[in-house]
Amino acid sequence: MAGATEPPLPDATCDGGDLDCGSGLLLIIRSAMAPLQPSGVLLVKSREISVKEDLPAWCRMVGHSMIAEVAADGGYTHYFLRKKDEDRELDADLRRARDHVWQVRVRWTAGMQAKVAVRNHGFAVGQPASFDTEDAAPSAVEFLLAAVGGALATGLQWRLSRREIEVRNLEVVAKAKSHNSLVFLGVDDAGSPGLAGVEVLIYVDADADEALLEAVLADTVRRCPVTQSLLQTVALTTHLRTV
Repeated sequence: MAGATEPPLPDATCDGGDLDCGSGLLLIIRSAMAPLQPSGVLLVKSREISVKEDLPAWCRMVGHSMIAEVAADGGYTHYFLRKKDEDRELDADLRRARDHVWQVRVRWTAGMQAKVAVRNHGFAVGQPASFDTEDAAPSAVEFLLAAVGGALATGLQWRLSRREIEVRNLEVVAKAKSHNSLVFLGVDDAGSPGLAGVEVLIYVDADADEALLEAVLADTVRRCPVTQSLLQTVALTTHLRTV
């Protein structure tokens, strides 16, 4: 970087002297950087040799840019930092959110049991649908209903809290019936084993009238990826690989 191009005029300057990045220099830099507009340039003066390695690494970690490094008099090196563009960073975060792919990994364990791994969580799932209360794990259909109920319970509370509405108690009951559960059991071929519909009962005690609660609930359903996946037709693609 040194000598490649003339460094830009800085918008602010800080002198770190002999401080290294672990003994206060970064605090000084952050304080000097805070008032600058996005893309503003900060000149950091330092005599500490370790800053040559540590400062670029810190910039990469927090999102600022090291745009020039120039040897100066008195044993100093001048580092020119460009402040990160928060708008650009926000755009990048929004793009990552739009493109995010959720993933779970499921391994069959024994009988009608499977183990799910998702991020740092793990849980057991039973057979696709069960009519036996003695099962060791909830069925997949019950997890589907739990996903609906959980998404609506947490989503509704969050949207109410954003309106500064206090929620004292909130409970969701989700129920469903198959079009023809005998298809799943293999004793009938007519019809569909899919859910005929999902009925959701929501009990809420909050500081809002019923009309407002209904409006926020409708908005919650409209914005929820779980409920909207059930309301719309979702393509299901399977790929089999032998191991």
